[in-house]
Amino acid sequence: MVRFLASTILLLLGNAIGLVAAALLVDGFSITGFGLFVSLLFFTAAQIILAPFILKLSIKYVPALRGGIALVTTFIVLWLTTVFTDGLTISSLTAWVVAPLIVWLFALLAGIVLP
Repeated sequence: MVRFLASTILLLLGNAIGLVAAALLVDGFSITGFGLFVSLLFFTAAQIILAPFILKLSIKYVPALRGGIALVTTFIVLWLTTVFTDGLTISSLTAWVVAPLIVWLFALLAGIVLP
């Protein structure tokens, strides 16, 4: 239980850094103040719930995706966050392509540096 709580807190921190970095670096990607909090909670919860499911599907149907499963999960969760919350907006094709990469990269780096 303690390990799950610690990994969830680190995931929250990494996702916060990734979302803020994407908002600062990508045109067409924006987060409102309170929306960051709501989007972050939704984004992290969806990621925790969906990551094992997406991994299982990719192993069964698309084994080539195994290496990039975190990136695919980040894209899907960003899409769900834009659909179900008002705090996150992605308004261009370029932002849809670049934002998942930036969020994933910064969350990955935070996961390496923070523990």
